[in-house]
Amino acid sequence: MSNGIRQCRAKALLYLSPTLAITLLAGCKSDVQATAPLPPTVSVAQPLAKTVTDWDEYTGRLEAVQAVEVRARVSGYLESVHFKDGAIVNKGDLLFVIDPRPYQAIANQAKAEVTRNKVRLDLARNNVERAERLFKSRAISAEELDARTQEQRQGLASLEAAKAAVDAAELNVEFTRVRSPIKGRVSRELVTTGNLVSGGSEGATLLTTIVSLDPIYVYFTADERAYLRYSRLARDGSRPSSRDAENPVKLQLADEKDFSHEGRMDFVDNRIDRATGTMQGRALFPNPDMLLIAGLFAKVKLLGEGPYPALLIPDEAIGTDQSQKFVFIIDEQNVARRKTILPGRLEDGLRIVREGLKGDERVVVDGLQRVRPGLTVTPQAAQAKEKADESATVNSSR
Repeated sequence: MSNGIRQCRAKALLYLSPTLAITLLAGCKSDVQATAPLPPTVSVAQPLAKTVTDWDEYTGRLEAVQAVEVRARVSGYLESVHFKDGAIVNKGDLLFVIDPRPYQAIANQAKAEVTRNKVRLDLARNNVERAERLFKSRAISAEELDARTQEQRQGLASLEAAKAAVDAAELNVEFTRVRSPIKGRVSRELVTTGNLVSGGSEGATLLTTIVSLDPIYVYFTADERAYLRYSRLARDGSRPSSRDAENPVKLQLADEKDFSHEGRMDFVDNRIDRATGTMQGRALFPNPDMLLIAGLFAKVKLLGEGPYPALLIPDEAIGTDQSQKFVFIIDEQNVARRKTILPGRLEDGLRIVREGLKGDERVVVDGLQRVRPGLTVTPQAAQAKEKADESATVNSSR
């Protein structure tokens, strides 16, 4: 009983007749009931049912599919440069010329040696033919015939060696004209005309570098939890493994708002890095406009799970109690009930609810601060679509 009713009752009993006292008490109760607070009005909406696809976001770096260091294969003075720094070159384009004269002289000498050995071989063949006739007439011994035959074989071997020397010499002449091994964008000339360059397999002079442009790789890393989740999804048939399937990947550059570049998974490493606890993945992206270049930072979205049916609610409908997330639902008697949920990511401005809702509940989407468990409320219908548009506007302005 409230203090107001007690005070009215005391006054009625002390100063008034019984009939008037009863009348006054009834009036006091009416006044108190008239001032009792009305149930708070809240906006409610049913969760939005939608088929969604989860995308997992990572950061990565773009790398060229082919990156070549152009080095001298023969030593000599750099005679000329035949490209513009930073230009696009095709496979086989001439880049540098190293003075070919010393190597051409060696090639000419090797060709002369071939001619000399051909003459010697012809002489050895004639000697063998003559020795065979003499041997048949018993004019020479078998040992003499064997010696002439051996000379012919040696002459043939010497000719083959001379021809090989010509091939090697001509290769060195060819190596004086340094050509692009791939199509791509060339860097600057690292050695200018007139400088002495060194060739060979070790210590060869770096002349320039070339990187391919289209397509292009992006490398990124995922932690071991992501790897385990993907492996279990693949085992359950919910998501194909990126080792076996070209799962879709989207890419966003630093100055872009959308993930407008589309590619596919190309490679997943064979182990977890012990130092970082991550595994490297690689995606391949077409690059016809050559906007993407090696070294750029990028965000990538990899197919995570789906498509699957999901329930979505406005983010502001979710409350937090320590580590738990909850919503208030309104039952048939308009009484608020608290329900713990497991929220997921945002989808078009709405929060995906992974666990906790069936889909037919009336969820409080506005006025959450006025609600507590067991409180009777006055629900008003709200459109989840409007809430989604409002949330999307807020997200895009951030």
